[in-house]
Amino acid sequence: EVQLQASGGGLVQAGGSLRLSCAASGFTFDDYAIGWFRQAPGKEREGVSCINSFDGSTYYADSVKGRFFISNDNAKNTVYLQMNSLKPEDTAVYYCVAESGYDSGSYHSTALKCSEGRVTDLGSWGQETQVTVSS
Repeated sequence: EVQLQASGGGLVQAGGSLRLSCAASGFTFDDYAIGWFRQAPGKEREGVSCINSFDGSTYYADSVKGRFFISNDNAKNTVYLQMNSLKPEDTAVYYCVAESGYDSGSYHSTALKCSEGRVTDLGSWGQETQVTVSS
């Protein structure tokens, strides 16, 4: 069973930085796609970023390009989302999601979900963490 433990959210002033962490277990950590989506009050879910272990490719929403950076530490089975130059519009609940290509039955399908930004289509959802950016 895939388990995802998200952490790192908090309150920060505009222009500041936060780093979210997603510690994963329950699947082979060289066979996955892991990403983040967010949901602000009254707004739809937005896929923020994703990373594929298969080829190291990444996805970023246009709204965060150049400010957010996703990385993985396979030794720690953890994926990080470094968020810089935060804006009040980044305020949202952030969710870590993941999918194993082996468990899904299709490495290709899993990789496409990630690279195309369909982060909310990944099969396993973890805890949320709140990010609040004050102006």
